[in-house]
Amino acid sequence: MSPQFSDRGLETQEQVKSFMDDFIYPNEAEYYEQYAALDDPNGTPQIMGKLKAAARERGLWNLFIPHLDPDAPGTKLSNLDYAPISEQLGKATFASEAMNSSAPDTGNMEVLNLYASDRVRERWLAPLLEGEIRSAFSMTEPDVASSDASNIELLIEKDGNEYVLNGKKWFSSNALRPECEVLIVMGKNDPTASRHRQQSMIVVPRNTPGISVGRDPMVFGYHDRGGHPELVYDNVRVPEDHILGGAGEGFAISQARLGPGRIHHCMRSIGVAERALDLMVQRSLQRHTFGKAVAQQSLIQDWIAESRIEIDMARQYVLHVAYLMDSEGNKAAAQEISGIKVAIPNMALKVIDRAIQVHGAAGVTQFTPLAHMWAHMRTLRIADGPDEVHKMTIARREIRKHDPSFRSA
Repeated sequence: MSPQFSDRGLETQEQVKSFMDDFIYPNEAEYYEQYAALDDPNGTPQIMGKLKAAARERGLWNLFIPHLDPDAPGTKLSNLDYAPISEQLGKATFASEAMNSSAPDTGNMEVLNLYASDRVRERWLAPLLEGEIRSAFSMTEPDVASSDASNIELLIEKDGNEYVLNGKKWFSSNALRPECEVLIVMGKNDPTASRHRQQSMIVVPRNTPGISVGRDPMVFGYHDRGGHPELVYDNVRVPEDHILGGAGEGFAISQARLGPGRIHHCMRSIGVAERALDLMVQRSLQRHTFGKAVAQQSLIQDWIAESRIEIDMARQYVLHVAYLMDSEGNKAAAQEISGIKVAIPNMALKVIDRAIQVHGAAGVTQFTPLAHMWAHMRTLRIADGPDEVHKMTIARREIRKHDPSFRSA
């Protein structure tokens, strides 16, 4: 049986589509023109204020946290109802921000809502929900393979009524935004504990003394607004009540955080693939080779058909996982979450690559969105855990169905 959207979910999906048609697509050119004119590449185009106001006026605000306090601003939807909205937001890079539903803020708000102390929640969650500030998630490290969380080296050590942080992170996306005022940092608080009890997450105000910026990596030559900077933590001190969920809970919190985030990533990726397919078809109708439209070439028709099939299959896969998360919980859907994280970016890359090929030389330039789409999708095969880690997890679960005692070498 196919998952069924709620009436509220269906209504909101239509409202989001209308918002995209009325505000996002018509303002894309102006958004990028304003961004290009900024002195600070991490700044915000002025038009974003107008878009946020319009989204909030239409009630399209904070749509992503199903269990948030009903008095908080926004309309909270289930994972299933929110999934098609993520797909729409994936069709324009700045649409998520306009509705206060962009990463890494979504995951950070989720974590603050579930695990922060009352004081920390009031100080940081409230302004994030209002869209007054931005945040960053500081987990990946440059010197170790941090897709294995047990490798993380940043230390979080107790000293009286404070925690002291020492170490280095990078790909702390958003941390260079002027509006970024708070970080969630994952580090190691007890190297002697069991493997999944060594890590903790802690809330760190961005302006805390001891935080400095190192390198700012580009991604396939692109600079993303807010950057992915290297952050050095040198005797950074924060109050003890800034620890999230308690010492040693970092690994469990990271799994809870990444489940919904992967749904959002995957559905936005489907939106990217849909837009790439649209661009491919439009281009194939406009260009002629060997005496006929490119769309009349049988190979191009095959690419279009394959893309349509792959996108529709991918969408059903993700909607199924969203339904499982809502009905059985994130833990019960862990294998399926890993599955979509592998399948969807790879599918989107195939579609984008075909669209680039149909565009010819233009496809690899800045004059279409395709090259940037490809760079983002290729990065997503590493972000939130590389393909190989998710495949390893899936394989182990399958093997243990036949041999519960199985252990990897």
